[in-house]
Amino acid sequence: MTVLDASALLAFLFRESGHEQVATLLGTACISAVNLSEVLARFVRDGHDAVEVARHLAQLPLEVVPFTSADATATAALASVTRDFGLSIGDRACLALAKSRSLPAVTADHAWTRRDLGVTVRVIR
Repeated sequence: MTVLDASALLAFLFRESGHEQVATLLGTACISAVNLSEVLARFVRDGHDAVEVARHLAQLPLEVVPFTSADATATAALASVTRDFGLSIGDRACLALAKSRSLPAVTADHAWTRRDLGVTVRVIR
């Protein structure tokens, strides 16, 4: 099982470099609701309806994990160790979920590998 970052799911959806790797993970992957929101926002920015896109994405074999107050605390705790390389709240939410479930995080962002964050990071491209 793995935790997908928004960048990994977007690579899959837009058939970008690394999408094949993500495709092989979908049946056993999860994503934070925060990262799902990032994906939906990308489609909204392109003029799509968020509800319709969410309905389409719900067909994927992907567990969407709610973002709780405990997740908010774990995400915030990563702010100081990720500040130097500019990770967003979504990035940190993905890492916090991966850490809480002892799973690898899958991303397209190489910045995540710049420091040991206590999580295995798999970069798709």
